[in-house]
Amino acid sequence: MSRVPGGRSVLVRVPASSANLGPGFDSIGLALGLWDHYVVSTTEAPGLVITVSGEGADDVPTDERHLVHATMRHTWGVLGWEPPAGLRIEARNGVPHSRGLGSSATAIAAGVVAAQALCADDFPETGEPAGVDLCLATHIASVLEGHPDNASASVLGGLTVSWMPDGSGLDRGDQTVTASIALHPEVDVVVLVPETQLATRTARAVLPSTVPLAAAAAGAGRAALLVHALTADPSHLHAATRDWLHQEARRPAYPETMRLVDALRAQGHAAVVSGAGPSVLVLTTRASAASVQAPDDCSGWQRLTPGVPDRGASVTAH
Repeated sequence: MSRVPGGRSVLVRVPASSANLGPGFDSIGLALGLWDHYVVSTTEAPGLVITVSGEGADDVPTDERHLVHATMRHTWGVLGWEPPAGLRIEARNGVPHSRGLGSSATAIAAGVVAAQALCADDFPETGEPAGVDLCLATHIASVLEGHPDNASASVLGGLTVSWMPDGSGLDRGDQTVTASIALHPEVDVVVLVPETQLATRTARAVLPSTVPLAAAAAGAGRAALLVHALTADPSHLHAATRDWLHQEARRPAYPETMRLVDALRAQGHAAVVSGAGPSVLVLTTRASAASVQAPDDCSGWQRLTPGVPDRGASVTAH
C-alpha cells in the first residue's frame, strides 16, 4: 500500500446546501452560494495541525475528530492509500453550523475531494489534480453523511436528485446515483437563518417510523411537481413545496421556524424548512425575491440571498 506523498497542497472550496425542499425528503438537494475553504497540505514531518476560522471556529475539534480529517482518512482507506506522515488543514468556514445548511456534508465533501486530489498520480504544480472522481466523491460523502441530498448538491452544485442502491442489482453497482438537473433561470432563493442551532440527529429523532398511505401519496405527487416547478414552471413553487412527511412531525423541535414558514406561506411564498432546520428556505424568482421578508413579529432572522452555484466542490493545487 502506497503512502500519500508529502509536500503537496490543495485549495478546496465547497458550497453549502439545502435539502428536502419540502417534499423531497432525503433525495432533493440544492447548492447554496455560501462557501467553506480549506487549504490541505501534506508534510514529511509527522503530526496533525488544524486551524479553524469563521463559522464554528470555537466549537469544532482541531484534532483527529475534525470531520475533514476523519473523512480524508476514511477516503484514503477506500482508495488503498496510507495517510501521509503529516497533515495540515487550514479551514475558513462560511457555512453556518447546525442551521440546516449542510455544514457537515460540506466538510465531508471537502475531505473526500481533498483526499483524492492529494494522492493523484500526476499531481500538478497548478490547476486541478487529475483523478478526482466526483461520482465516487458523491457516493462516499453520501454514505458518511447517511443520506445523499446535501452531499450530492455540495459535491456537484446546482439542483440534484439522488437515490441510494435498493439491492435490486439494477442500479449502477453499489454507488449512490445522482441526477443533476438544470434549474430554471428565473428561480432564486432566500435563506432566513436564526441565531439558534439544532443538531440534525435531534431533528431526525422525532420523525415517525411510518406514515399514512395518503400522506406518502400526496408527498410523492408534490415531489414530482417540485422538479417540474424548479426546472420548467416556477409558478407552481408554492403548491410544489407542500410537505406531509417531516415538517409537521418536527414542529415541536423548532416552533419559531414553523411559525415563520406558516407566515411566509400565508403570504404566498414557497417557504420550507431548510434540511433539518432551523433555517427557512424560500424558493422564489428573481423578480419576487426582494418581497421575501420575515414579518415584523418574527424577529432575529438573518436574511441571505446566496444564489445557487452551478458548480460544487472544486480543488486546485496550492
